[in-house]
Amino acid sequence: MNKTILHCKDIIKTFGSGESEVFALRGVTLDVYEGELLMLVGPSGCGKTTFVSVITALLSFDSGICNVLGHDLTTMDEDEKVLFRGKSVGFVFQAFNLLPSLTAVENVALPLTIAGEKRAIALQKAKAMLDEVELSSKYDVRPSHLSGGQQQRVAIARALVHNPEFIICDEPTSSLDHKSGQIVMELLSKMTKEKGKTMIVVTHDNRIYEYGDRMAHMEDGKIIKIEEN
Repeated sequence: MNKTILHCKDIIKTFGSGESEVFALRGVTLDVYEGELLMLVGPSGCGKTTFVSVITALLSFDSGICNVLGHDLTTMDEDEKVLFRGKSVGFVFQAFNLLPSLTAVENVALPLTIAGEKRAIALQKAKAMLDEVELSSKYDVRPSHLSGGQQQRVAIARALVHNPEFIICDEPTSSLDHKSGQIVMELLSKMTKEKGKTMIVVTHDNRIYEYGDRMAHMEDGKIIKIEEN
């Protein structure tokens, strides 16, 4: 078996206190392995977004164990969490979150320039990533002149340009038509398999379930079932 990238055991997360206390996570236990594409599925409000916010150190949690890429999230301070996300985690969202005033290559290069990479090197790496998502002809095109599927591929390139080990995709296909969604998932699956990345895809889109190695079903703040594909 491949090495464990994510180990969570009995994660509890609440919001509010007293009579207004709400349990968002009720003892989540999950292991995710190197090179795996895991689908995280379940109804709205079941805790999926809270869970991925916890495992990427965006949210603290009340109790339990959470170890990601060898990091114990309970012992990290806020600066360490920022560095961890910036180096090791890539995010792909339903909303593409591209800056409209920047070209495709400038959008992809942005995480590198923010991290202090020289502009010329950042743009070179961004072009290489756009090549990988089959957008070599769109370097200098702004988001408003790209289709939804093309914008999502730019967003994927931006998420991967810093070579993260762990990638979180939150509803990456729900705003795309079937063909565009397939193209996006084929790219994500390829990145996982060929580059040994580990990926969690949060989705309601049953059209893409087939791309997962496993499916983790969440309900009422718990993972209730894990299926092999």
